[in-house]
Amino acid sequence: MTSWRYNWPLPPDHMQGAQHTQWFFLMTALADSRNVSATTEELILVLDFGGQTAQLIARRIRDQNVFCQLVRHDLSLERIRELNPKGLILSGGPASVYETNSPKVDPRLFELGIPVLGICYGLHLTCQLLGGHVTPGSKREFGRTECRILQPDPLLAGLPQSSTVWMSHGDHVENAETSFVRLMDTSTCAFAAVKHREKPIYGLQFHPEVTHSEYGSLLLANFVKSVCGCHGTWRISSLIDREVASIRSRVGNKRVICGLSGGVDSSVVAAILYKAIGSQLSCIFVDNGLLRKGESDKVRDRFQNHFKTDLHVVDAKDRFLDELKGVTDPQLKRKIIGRVFIEVFRKEAESIPDAHFLAQGTLYPDVIESGAAADGPAATIKAHHNVGGLPEQLGFELIEPLRDLFKDEVRRMGLELGLTDELVWRHPFPGPGLGVRCLGELSAPRLAKLREADAIVMEELRTAGLYRQIQQAFAVLLPVHTVGVMGDGRTYEEVVAVRAVSTDDFMTADWFPMPHDVLQRISTRIINEVRGVNRVVYDISSKPPSTIEWE
Repeated sequence: MTSWRYNWPLPPDHMQGAQHTQWFFLMTALADSRNVSATTEELILVLDFGGQTAQLIARRIRDQNVFCQLVRHDLSLERIRELNPKGLILSGGPASVYETNSPKVDPRLFELGIPVLGICYGLHLTCQLLGGHVTPGSKREFGRTECRILQPDPLLAGLPQSSTVWMSHGDHVENAETSFVRLMDTSTCAFAAVKHREKPIYGLQFHPEVTHSEYGSLLLANFVKSVCGCHGTWRISSLIDREVASIRSRVGNKRVICGLSGGVDSSVVAAILYKAIGSQLSCIFVDNGLLRKGESDKVRDRFQNHFKTDLHVVDAKDRFLDELKGVTDPQLKRKIIGRVFIEVFRKEAESIPDAHFLAQGTLYPDVIESGAAADGPAATIKAHHNVGGLPEQLGFELIEPLRDLFKDEVRRMGLELGLTDELVWRHPFPGPGLGVRCLGELSAPRLAKLREADAIVMEELRTAGLYRQIQQAFAVLLPVHTVGVMGDGRTYEEVVAVRAVSTDDFMTADWFPMPHDVLQRISTRIINEVRGVNRVVYDISSKPPSTIEWE
């Protein structure tokens, strides 16, 4: 098996300021023409045109036990032939194909004899290059839409005559009947699914990769297995083996520092690094004063006593709180926390000899929520302190072995690496910690208040057997005072919000329908046991339009 590794290049000088449709893929693609290597396993390539759900396509394909990799859209034909993929998927994207600077592919791509599936923008581009026309539609389609089958095809095997799909488009395909057969339509879209009359080329106007398309996973499975002929032999262990080999090759005899938080992501990073390089790994844990109750002690015990790693613990609680004094803007909080973390981390790293690499647990949702690039198509939803937060002067090369993975894949990798269920299934905790769950100005008393409330939420969820059913839950302390009555006296104290969500990929999430008795116990305990809180509310907003975290 030929090994490969991810490479995250800085933008070339000549591309600074280029239009986003010509640049974004350099920041979002998981591999490019220089670092994608051939594999003896079945391979599906997703050509990335900038859609924020492009990585979801790769994830859904991997669910079929077929290795899938996201690559830049202009990967050369020679490189594609060398990689010998079983199929190609053209992703969605923010551009319109009739725009002057819209991203394109070499039309000869469709002459390779490799099955192709175009999704949304990929459909438009495919139809435009093979005889159809794309124009702005008089009616747009966004959200759930009923879609019906017009004629059977292996791509649609197992789908009912009518099903719900997720649309997100304003452009429409027209006059494509000469080259394409219509497979599905909606009330406003004549070409919801098409197949080329002569070649194994398909197109979908809707997004099968999102969970809102109820038979999307089956449709993608049909493409991968029935159309492309894949057998589904890839496993997450294959990715671990490749990443271990890549790290060993890249690191040599140098030392790697892992920025450790004690959460799932950084723990999996530490585990894969330890598997790859053993005693060459040093972990730095910065106690920023923004951790959950007892978190610092758990990290010390886990990584000093259980994993036996070289652990450096830095107590920087006062430094962080001093820097954050008076700050209420969430983006500024995140930037300050990121900056101070780097300064504290760098000082400690200077004490570790031969430290050359820095490893961190960046996941793909972090990357796309932070925005692909300043001039790219992905809007910055919130800044992540571990994305792009490593200044050049830090002097480390960055290792991010999880950057192409979603949370559920990271958990599977953790189990493969032998981590405990308790650690692997721990709910996500943001890099800035309680700093973005304690809304308003941060102070030691307010953080202590939130810490106690959050601990009660976690304890009650475990007692009720709900912890594993919920993908993420936490308490939020609001900078709001409300009137209450305790005993015979008036109170004017703060409010705690409880948030719990269900999600497969953390790109979308629904609020969890918490049993009323559990909510009642949580509320009663917080109000009775946490001084300074007299009201508890439950967050019933979904993502989108809300984010999972409040800040």
